[in-house]
Amino acid sequence: MNRHPRLFLGSCLGIVLAAAIVFPRTEQNSLKPAAAPGWSVQTSGTTASLRGISVVDDRTAWASGSKGTVLRTVDGGTTWTAMIVPGAETTDFRDIEAFGANSALAMGISRPAKIFRTDDGGKTWVQTYHNDAEGIFLDGLAFFDEKNGLAVGDPMDGRFFIIATEDGGKTWSPLPPESRPVGHEGEAAFAASGTSLAVQGKTRAWLATGGPVSRVWRSEDRGRLWEAVSSSLLEGTASTGGFSAVFSDERNGITVGGDYKAEAAAVGNAAVSIDGGKTWTPVNNKQPGGFREAVAFVPETKPQMAVTVGPSGSDYSLDGGRSWASIETPAGFHSVGFAKKGRAGWAVGKNGLIAKFEMR
Repeated sequence: MNRHPRLFLGSCLGIVLAAAIVFPRTEQNSLKPAAAPGWSVQTSGTTASLRGISVVDDRTAWASGSKGTVLRTVDGGTTWTAMIVPGAETTDFRDIEAFGANSALAMGISRPAKIFRTDDGGKTWVQTYHNDAEGIFLDGLAFFDEKNGLAVGDPMDGRFFIIATEDGGKTWSPLPPESRPVGHEGEAAFAASGTSLAVQGKTRAWLATGGPVSRVWRSEDRGRLWEAVSSSLLEGTASTGGFSAVFSDERNGITVGGDYKAEAAAVGNAAVSIDGGKTWTPVNNKQPGGFREAVAFVPETKPQMAVTVGPSGSDYSLDGGRSWASIETPAGFHSVGFAKKGRAGWAVGKNGLIAKFEMR
């Protein structure tokens, strides 16, 4: 019998507290951050369908969309300036890459495929790429740094179309045929959000594809050599597959997609990799809430948060994409992006929809 019950109770309490410190998280609370993620809708000044978003820092971001539309904010989204790129009034800008408050590239997808660059905040634009070849269709562009980048398009003559730049998109050169991966019949990337192409570090790149097969292609030399593996996502029809990929470091990545003709179906819509994209494990429990077009990691969060969006909603993960919880979301998102330097993020979508990510 313990002669000092208060000491005994104190000892027990100490053990419990110690256990709580050693094991602070459980499966039940692993998807419950201190503050809940949400979206704050902002005034975009346009009704264009927005598909591209590039966030420079907490104050500066650019977006792009249909009818030659480009948006810019330099005050954290309090105001957005909408503009139409001269000579691109019918161009669908499905992706945009921003380098600062004044410099950005906008990518038009279909024949003729066009890329424009501005260095004065959108006052003037220079067309730096034009391709009127039959079958040309660009899906996305991504940059390793401010000089070196890639743009990828659907297969032409059986091989994915890839162009590269070494001067920030001022000039582009096609990669040689041996650097263009051979796709399966009907395999292609999706230009839904401009994020089917992902890069990380100075040399690593990934490309998510879909159709009769859904694969993730990986390169460790800026797209000169590619290898492909199954994405573990839904596949088999022209509307299924991987729509987006992202890596937080050289090993840990997420790919999302599904079937764009079944927006609410939470089937085959997410997979994760822990070996740099060499293998992918499907998420079969606590998947995102439907077809998803884009995924991104939230900077400076611990544990690191990932966010995925699609027309039917959005979701977040705190365990590298292995499980997801829904975010209250306005309908119609197509793409999401977070700051290269900072923490700010935005999602864009139909009818000029633009919303800023926040923790509530």
